[in-house]
Amino acid sequence: MRYEIFDCPIDVLTKAETVAIVREAMKIRKPMTHVALNVAKLVNMRFDPVLAEDVKNSDLIGIDGMGIVLAARLLGFHVKERVAGIDLFEEALATCATDGFRPFFLGATPEILARAVAAVRTRFPAIQFAGFRDGYFKQNQENEVVEEIRKSGADCLFIGMPTPRKERFLAAHRHNLGVSFVMGVGGSFDVIAGHVNRAPSWIQNFGLEWLYRVYQEPRRMWWRYLRTNTIFTGMMIRAIGERLNSSLHNHTAGTKA
Repeated sequence: MRYEIFDCPIDVLTKAETVAIVREAMKIRKPMTHVALNVAKLVNMRFDPVLAEDVKNSDLIGIDGMGIVLAARLLGFHVKERVAGIDLFEEALATCATDGFRPFFLGATPEILARAVAAVRTRFPAIQFAGFRDGYFKQNQENEVVEEIRKSGADCLFIGMPTPRKERFLAAHRHNLGVSFVMGVGGSFDVIAGHVNRAPSWIQNFGLEWLYRVYQEPRRMWWRYLRTNTIFTGMMIRAIGERLNSSLHNHTAGTKA
């Protein structure tokens, strides 16, 4: 079910429902793009039109962050669970291993990428990669990269490049990749490679993964999360205020009638 919060569409699905949609897309070769929506991305959409266009044009917009879950619930939407991008990524890889779909990894440094590929092969011995390429290529090499992906015959493409580079790459080449399912995975290659640790389950359940990332990379992350979380809090306060005012107005109008 698709809804909208803060002018951004979201797909309210469980992880199982999302995996089923992804599997079907690869099975019938239906082009599909997934984006994992968190607070930082939702806020940055307001200032980055390329990012906003990428998110809004995606076929699946998953609720990745607990902040989005809480916002949707406060605004009246029934969200059963959060579908974290890395969890969906791992489920998609499991699907590739069991159903014979072939993934292509694009992004990260050569070292991290090699470690991520090795870790996936260890975890899913049956998986067959269509290919992989690090993210350190120049803009004038993009057509070469696109052609490599297209010729690989990949069923799915996982892109581990930072925003807004990933969005600009897809905006330019989305329709020439020849891949059924495309998903941006952020820093998931780093996690799978063992370069970055994911937060413990109890921290994930409390929606504090962002704080754990700040703990691991304080210099790079503290300002990003301070800025986006502050803006998001303001957005939520305004939205709740408007909702309360609307309810009060409707109640008053009903009493007068």
